[in-house]
Amino acid sequence: MIKNKKKYTIDPDEVFLDARNLPSFETDRFEGRLEKPIPQRNIFFFGIACLFILGIFIWNLFGLQIINGAEYTEASSNNRLSHTLIFSERGIITDKNGAPLASNDVISENIFSKRLYASMEGIAHIIGYVSYPKKDSSGFFYQTNTEGKQGAELFYDYILRGKNGITITEKNVSGKIISESAIRQPDNGKNITLSIDVRIQQKLYSLIKELTKTHSFSGGSGIILDIKTGELLTMTSFPEYNPSILADGENVKEIESFIYNEEKPFLNRAVAGLYTPGSIIKPFVALAALAEGIISPEDKIESTGSISIPHPYLEGKFSVFNDWKAHGFVDMKKALAVSSNVYFYEITGGFKNQKGIGIENLANYLTLFGFGERTGIDLDGEQIGIIPTPKWKKENFNGELWRVGDTYNTAIGQYGFQVTPIQMARGIAAVASNGILVTPHLWKNITPRQTKITAIPDSAYAVVKEGMRQAVTEGTASGLNISAVKVAAKTGTAERGADKKFVNSWVVGFFPYENPRYSFAIVMERGPRDNTIGATYVLRQLLEWMIIDTGEYLK
Repeated sequence: MIKNKKKYTIDPDEVFLDARNLPSFETDRFEGRLEKPIPQRNIFFFGIACLFILGIFIWNLFGLQIINGAEYTEASSNNRLSHTLIFSERGIITDKNGAPLASNDVISENIFSKRLYASMEGIAHIIGYVSYPKKDSSGFFYQTNTEGKQGAELFYDYILRGKNGITITEKNVSGKIISESAIRQPDNGKNITLSIDVRIQQKLYSLIKELTKTHSFSGGSGIILDIKTGELLTMTSFPEYNPSILADGENVKEIESFIYNEEKPFLNRAVAGLYTPGSIIKPFVALAALAEGIISPEDKIESTGSISIPHPYLEGKFSVFNDWKAHGFVDMKKALAVSSNVYFYEITGGFKNQKGIGIENLANYLTLFGFGERTGIDLDGEQIGIIPTPKWKKENFNGELWRVGDTYNTAIGQYGFQVTPIQMARGIAAVASNGILVTPHLWKNITPRQTKITAIPDSAYAVVKEGMRQAVTEGTASGLNISAVKVAAKTGTAERGADKKFVNSWVVGFFPYENPRYSFAIVMERGPRDNTIGATYVLRQLLEWMIIDTGEYLK
C-alpha cells in the first residue's frame, strides 16, 4: 500500500473557473494576494547591517567624547569668545620745523585710521604712500597692518607701524555681548622728523615743474644737501604721483593715469634717475690730475676748438674731438670756469707732450667720491650708475677694445657715464668739505656717517673750488652771480641719443663759498638742444626766493 499518494484528479468546478466567476477582492487592500513568510537568511543579514551601523555610531560618539573631547570643548568656548584687532595708530611724519607731512584721520569711521597726506606738491617721492589692512571674502584680515609702500613710509615702516592690540568679546547663544576686555593694548608707531624744510621743497618743485612745462623738458630733480651732517634740506622729483589717491586705492582711473604715464611719475629721479653727467664731472677729473701730479694748476693748455688723433682703422684719417668753443690758453681754474673740453681731454687721455691720467686711474678716483655705487640714502630703489672702463666696454660691447677716444669722452662726462642727482650732490659736498664724504639721509635723528678721502691734498681742493667760483663770477655759471650769497658751481649740458637733439641740463655746486655748508645738484631732463634756459635758471630763481623767505640758510 502506497502512503501519501498525491491526488491528480481535477474537480469539475476547477475546470470551469474563469474571470467571470472569480471571488470579489479589494486588491488595493492587498486582498486575494498570497502571503509568504520572510526567509531566515534575510533577517540574519538585516541584523548584521543594524549592528554595523550601531558600531559606527558608537565609535564616532567615543571619538567626540573621549578622543577629541578637549579640542571640541575649546572650539565650543571659542564660539562664545571672539578676538578683535585693535589697530595701532601709525607714527606721524613731519618736516624739520614740525609741519605734518603724513598724519592720521583719528575720527575716521573705519576701525583703522586713514592716512592724511599734506595737500602740497613736491613731497610724494620722499614720503611715499601706504596700503591699508585688507579682509578676505569671509571677513578675516589677511593684512593686519597699514603698510608703507614707498618713500619714508616704506623705509621707516618698522618705526612708523607700531603693534596692534587684541580685544576678547564674550557672547551668549543669542549673540548678545556679555563682556568685552582688551588682553593687549595697541602699541602706536613712533613719529619721525625729516630734515626737509617743506617750504624750500615746495618752491624748488614748483620751479622745476614750471620750467618743464614752459621749455619742453620731460622732468627734473633738485637736491640741497648739508655737507657736514648729510641731512637733505630738500630733495624733489618732477613729475610725481598723489599719495592719497594711491593709498585709498579707489580711484582706478586716476591710478591708471599714473601707471601708464610716459613721464614716469613713480620714478624718483633724485635717487633712481640715471643721467649722463656731462661737464659737471670735470671738477673730479681735475682733482685726480692734481693728485697724480699730471699737471700743475698754473700749466696752460691751448684749446683751438678741437683736437685730432689718427683714426684707428682708416689710414690718413683723423678722429676729431671738439670743444664747445675755442678758449685759447687756459689753466685749470680757467678750464673749469669756461668748461674747456680740450683741457680735460688732454689731462685724462694725454695728447702730444701732455701726459694723461689714464682711464683706470680716473675710475679709481671717481669711485672715491661715491660714483658707481649707492650713497646709502634712507630710501629704497637707489641706482648705482656707471663709470665707463675697459672692462665695462668689453662686457657690454662684444669684447671691443678701449681706445683713447673713449677716455676723452669719459673725461667730459659722456660715453657710457651715468650718475644720479644724489650721487652728484654727495660728490660735490665732498669737494666743498675737502674730502669728507657723508651719507645723505632724510631722517633727522640719524648720526651722520663720514669717510675721509685721504688720497687728495687740501691744496687740490682749493684750486678746484676757486675754479668753480670763477665759473660763477666770469664763466658758464654766471647766472648764479648774486650779491646776497657767494656760490661756487659747475654747469653741464649732456647730449642724449644718437642724433643729439636733446640734452640734460645740469648745475652742481655749493654755498656759501667762504664757509661751505650746502651742496646742490639740479638736473632738467631731456630738453631741446638749442634751449638756453635750464638748471641754472631754476637755482637762480630758488636762491632769490630763499634770500627773502629762508635767508637763514644763506648765511
